[in-house]
Amino acid sequence: MTETPLTTRQKALKINLDPRIYGTLAEIGAGQEVARHFFQAGAASGTIAKSMSAYDKVFSDEVYGKERTGRYVCEERLIKMLKKEFDVLEDRLNGKRPEDNLFFSFANTVSAINFFGTNESHGWIGIRYQLGPQGDFHDVVLHVRMLDKDNISQQHALGVIGVNLIYAAFFFYEDPDQFIDSLMDNLTTNRIEINMVRFTGPSFSDVDNRLLNLRLVRNGYTNAVMFNENGEITLASDELYRQNVLVIRGSYRPPTLVNVDVIESGKQAYMEKNSLKEKDIITVCEITMSSLNQSGMLSRQDFLARVDLLASLGQKVLISNYHQYFRLTEYFSKFKSPNLGIVLGVYNFQQIFDHDYNNYEGSALINLGLNVAEEEEDAQTHLNVLASIGLLFRSNVKVFVYPYHSDVKGESVHLDDLKISSVYKHLVHFLRESSQLFDIDNVNTQISGIYSRKVLEMIQNDEKGWEKMLPTNIAKQIKKKNYFR
Repeated sequence: MTETPLTTRQKALKINLDPRIYGTLAEIGAGQEVARHFFQAGAASGTIAKSMSAYDKVFSDEVYGKERTGRYVCEERLIKMLKKEFDVLEDRLNGKRPEDNLFFSFANTVSAINFFGTNESHGWIGIRYQLGPQGDFHDVVLHVRMLDKDNISQQHALGVIGVNLIYAAFFFYEDPDQFIDSLMDNLTTNRIEINMVRFTGPSFSDVDNRLLNLRLVRNGYTNAVMFNENGEITLASDELYRQNVLVIRGSYRPPTLVNVDVIESGKQAYMEKNSLKEKDIITVCEITMSSLNQSGMLSRQDFLARVDLLASLGQKVLISNYHQYFRLTEYFSKFKSPNLGIVLGVYNFQQIFDHDYNNYEGSALINLGLNVAEEEEDAQTHLNVLASIGLLFRSNVKVFVYPYHSDVKGESVHLDDLKISSVYKHLVHFLRESSQLFDIDNVNTQISGIYSRKVLEMIQNDEKGWEKMLPTNIAKQIKKKNYFR
């Protein structure tokens, strides 16, 4: 039976009453909400050496130095804050406090909602701290999005998660999964989204930050996490903001020669239709956790195997909870991409017109606030399809459809061959005429008989011949690291 978590005040008081824990709090952007909880809980003099907030940019730069990017709400600024405050703490108090003291510096730099509600509410939160007297320091860093619609509520949520972080750092450090889950104590995912976490330090040498970030997605604390070309966790907004982005959805289990052809032919079509050069675009391979993990049988290690293999092909990877494609474009719209391209297989595109697809975890109509409870089921289905299409094909979005070829059946399926209602055929025709929907023509039909599912079965059954269906370096990695067995 899961224990009821302590309240925010109880956590703050427990820390205040622990004679070992002593440190500083530096907060920029949403008041001093974390410090407030410790002061109001009582006995704060036993914990807080200093609290501060350098709101003015000149003051902040004098204390922490300027950032090369000129930004203040960024990870670099947070790390500078943590380092500065921790170093000052050690310099001034080493030898002057009890020998069993555990020093910490907590910091946040955030952009809470402004008076006009026109900015993106997000922030960096972190703690640098000791786990043993006079020991090495450890860092835990989070990026969060504040989702409340008013400043006071955002400040409150920031204070709660700040207390949760300090508490978890000292009491849950031996169990990173519990650490992550406790960050949402006394909060809901409607208020705070945690979309990146990173642990560093000697006691965390065995912690795989990638697994912890996948836990964020699996538990619904965020809907997507990104990995760069080195397979390392990164913040999607930093990688994609105002960039031309091409997203290629697939299972990549494992990445086959067909997957490589989908990426390359999709990229060529995207560049041609948007008059772009390769250096001007970013490609992202997207894997949806929601559809592939419904049985609960796929492990986080399975997803990381695919991240590693795609990284070896030089690809960024997004793992998301977005089953429906319009939710995917909604996610990318936050990054203000001038040109967003989505590459889908022809049968994946046909899903858009299916009843089950449009009723997965609520229909598009529910999100639009439309009420069709009294309509006939088929009418509701049609409206759901239209809503999904409308949300998918935003003004900056183009969808590229990879055809299906079967050497065995001798069939070829393109957009014109979709088995859909005549009503929807008119819609497809309109989207094509509007230059938002395209067939991908320059495909390699010589490899059309390769399917990831079949290759996976061959690997798991130790059948011979699967290697030739994959890029050479992918096959070597699978053998070397024993993936998918």
